[in-house]
Amino acid sequence: MTAPLLEARGLEKRFERRGFGFRRRPVYALNGVDLTVLPGETLGVVGESGSGKSTLGRVVLRLIDADAGQVRFQGIDLLSLPPGDLRPLRRRMQMVFQDPYGSLDPRMSVGEAVAEGLDIHRLARGAARRDRVIGLLEEVGLEAAIAARYPHQLSGGQRQRVGIARALAVDPALVVCDEPVSALDVSVQAQVLNLLLRLQEARGLGYLFIAHDLAVVRQLAHRIAVMYFGRVVELGSTDAIIHNPRHPYTQALLSAVPRPDPVRRTGRIVLQGEPPRPTILPRGCPFASRCFHPAKDVRCVEELPVLRPVGDALAACHYAETPATTPGSEPGS
Repeated sequence: MTAPLLEARGLEKRFERRGFGFRRRPVYALNGVDLTVLPGETLGVVGESGSGKSTLGRVVLRLIDADAGQVRFQGIDLLSLPPGDLRPLRRRMQMVFQDPYGSLDPRMSVGEAVAEGLDIHRLARGAARRDRVIGLLEEVGLEAAIAARYPHQLSGGQRQRVGIARALAVDPALVVCDEPVSALDVSVQAQVLNLLLRLQEARGLGYLFIAHDLAVVRQLAHRIAVMYFGRVVELGSTDAIIHNPRHPYTQALLSAVPRPDPVRRTGRIVLQGEPPRPTILPRGCPFASRCFHPAKDVRCVEELPVLRPVGDALAACHYAETPATTPGSEPGS
C-alpha cells in the first residue's frame, strides 16, 4: 500500500476573540478532521462558506498552528517541528490562493514573483535563474515576455497561472489549491483546471483542492471530502459521492449543482432552519437543526455521529443507510 503524502488526524482549530478588554467565546473552525492525500492524488474538499475548508488548508501547511491533532507530511510530524527544521520542508508544500491579484505583490514583476522561491531556497542564480523562470511561465501557458510585466497588467487567468508557476518553482510534492478558479470566468476556469491536470500528470503532484462548487471538484478530484461545521461528514471516491451520496448535507450540495439539460427537472433541496453558532459546539450532529432526513430523532441532537463506512464511502450520519431523498424529489414531498 502506498504511504500517504499527507496525513491529518484529529485536527482542531479555534480562533480566540477579544473585545473591549474581555474575552469572548472562541470561534470553532476545525473540530476533529481526519484525512489523507496520496502521492499523485487529488483530494477535493467541499462545503459551504464557513465550513472550515480554507482553515484546513492553512493548518496542514502550518501557515497557522493547530490547537490539537497531528499533521504528517511524507512521514514527518509537521506540528512538532521547530521553525528551523520546518523551513526546508516548505519547498515540498506549496499553496495556490483564491485571489490571484491579492496573492501577488503589485511592486514585483512577474519574473521576480516566480523567482522569489528560487532565491529564498537558493535553487538557481544568474542565467539558470532566468531560464528557470521562463521555463515555468511556458509550462503554465504564458509567454516569456510576461516576466517583465506587473500583476495589474495581466488578466485574472494570467495572474492565476503566475500563481501556479510560483508554486511550482521550488518543485513541491503537495499543492494546496484554495478555491483557485472561483474568481475566474467559466471559460478560464476550464483552462486552469486542464492546466492543473496536465501538471499533475507530468510532475506527479498531490493536490488538496478546496472549493465550494462540486461541479468543479468532480472534474479534478479522485476522492471528495465534504465538510460541515469544521468536520468531515462524508468521504469517498468522486464516483461514490456524486452518484450515491449518503449524508443529507451532501445530497443538498449536489442538488444545487446546475444541470445543462433544460428539460430534465431535478428537485432543489432548500435547507430549512439555522446552522449552529460557530462559538458553540453542539452536543449531537451539527447538521441536525437543518436536516431533512425522515429518520431524524432525538439521537441526532444528543449523540455526535462518527465517520463510519457506509456502502462505498464514509459518512457521519446515524441513519446514512436509509436514503434521505429519492432522485428528483424535494425533501418531504
